[in-house]
Amino acid sequence: MRRERAQSLKHVAVPYDSDRAFLDLVVPRVRAALDEDRRVLAINRPSRLALLAEALGGDARRIDSRPSSAWYGHPHRMLAAYHEYTRGRPTLVVGEPVWTGLSEPRVQDLIRYDSVINAALAAAPLVMMCLYDQRHVPEPVRELTPVVHPLLLGAGGETASSLFVEPHDLVLDGDHAPFPEPGPGAHTVRFTARELKRLRQTVGDYARTAGMDRNLISSLVLGVSEVAANSIEHGAGFGTITMWVEDRELVCEIADPGGALDDPLPGYIPPEPESPRGYGLWISRQLCDRVRLRHEGGVSRVRLHLSLDSATAF
Repeated sequence: MRRERAQSLKHVAVPYDSDRAFLDLVVPRVRAALDEDRRVLAINRPSRLALLAEALGGDARRIDSRPSSAWYGHPHRMLAAYHEYTRGRPTLVVGEPVWTGLSEPRVQDLIRYDSVINAALAAAPLVMMCLYDQRHVPEPVRELTPVVHPLLLGAGGETASSLFVEPHDLVLDGDHAPFPEPGPGAHTVRFTARELKRLRQTVGDYARTAGMDRNLISSLVLGVSEVAANSIEHGAGFGTITMWVEDRELVCEIADPGGALDDPLPGYIPPEPESPRGYGLWISRQLCDRVRLRHEGGVSRVRLHLSLDSATAF
């Protein structure tokens, strides 16, 4: 039986199949939000934003607009941006990624972050309408829409999703599969607390030799350092880092025999502002293109992926 949700967040999936249906579902709710003095943020491709602005008329000046390509370009930074935008004021977000042309990892991460929103923004005074154009949304995304949204909106109004799964229970394809072996030419270095400075230098040197854009190297080094420091403080006190290049991205795996993380959503929920701890994976997820975790054979593994190029192909 699904637990009763007592949070402020209202997270609604909005499937539609025509421009008319889009306007019929969105425009009345935007106007109602403006009447309630809610901040309104519309995130979509330019043609869809123009359609909405035309329908709203003068009210279009009262909403904020962002292009999908920029807002959804990095899922974890997107989550951080939602935190910042919704802080301290009732908000309506009407958002829609462009799903076509995305890699399978990008699609999977967008689905996961749509689920994580239910926990990460649970206390926000937020109504989030997630739009899905059924003419263009891939089948796997359509299937998971009612799984990651507690509410569904159609022409007949809102209904509770009987398929909804809480974020910490969500399992996507490949989540429990072992990591593949490191690529050819992988380089492994052992580290302890006294060797963190040398580890950072080693990672930076490896990234430069691999041809990483110099503007990205500091992000990689800091991301690795945060995870390694976590291993030292909360794990066995030592570990290894293995680095290799694969498909124009640098992969760093930090392995720690100190045991599994007890956080069901590690690094997805920001620490409280006054907390001195808990920032490691939250920061690393913002700095890197992708962060994946596994616990295998008593060893915790964190893989950080970052494109070698400034325009990420993630």
